[in-house]
Amino acid sequence: MQKLLDGLIKFRQKDFEEHKNLFSKLKRRQEPHTLFIACSDSRVMPEMITKSLPGELFVVRNVANVVPPYKETHQEYVATTSAIEYAVKALKVENIVVCGHSNCGGCAAIYYPDDVLDNLPDTKKWLELAANVKKRVMTQLKDDDDDYTKEWLTEQINILEQIKHLLTYPYIKEKYQNKELNIYGFYYMIETGEVFIFNYENGTFELSN
Repeated sequence: MQKLLDGLIKFRQKDFEEHKNLFSKLKRRQEPHTLFIACSDSRVMPEMITKSLPGELFVVRNVANVVPPYKETHQEYVATTSAIEYAVKALKVENIVVCGHSNCGGCAAIYYPDDVLDNLPDTKKWLELAANVKKRVMTQLKDDDDDYTKEWLTEQINILEQIKHLLTYPYIKEKYQNKELNIYGFYYMIETGEVFIFNYENGTFELSN
């Protein structure tokens, strides 16, 4: 905790002072250009990765950067869906990024046996939303693929599955089809700093940096 408290002081004395005018402009309103859906993993820092300033990204984070499919009942998973709704409808963001990453514990957990996940009941319930990711990976894996390939494939297919979920939201699908909203898939490699962006034309993730 002392490290956090020391950080608060350093922020106020250095970073805040450096961007004082920006914070003054942001005091009454925000106009982020991008909804950034990322994993809650402590190693993933959207603003650092993209070098974004305060006010640019509307960030949603959860285990395994999951997007619940659209539901009209509005009964479950409202934390993530309400943030998506607010970003697109109220803030009118221009872009949505779904950002997965290497060594994702949430993606690994979809393969855990029930006796392990039973000790993580909320996580188990949440990862039901990624059930189709597991099915897709198992159909694409080859007999000689190693665990690293399985991990890499799971994390990237998960990004694509969540983009698919985004397009079940009527207001997102309409904006996307009208070219009023862009949707991107990012894959961040923690150990190298590389970010791969999904290319819809050739169906692969390509190095961006």
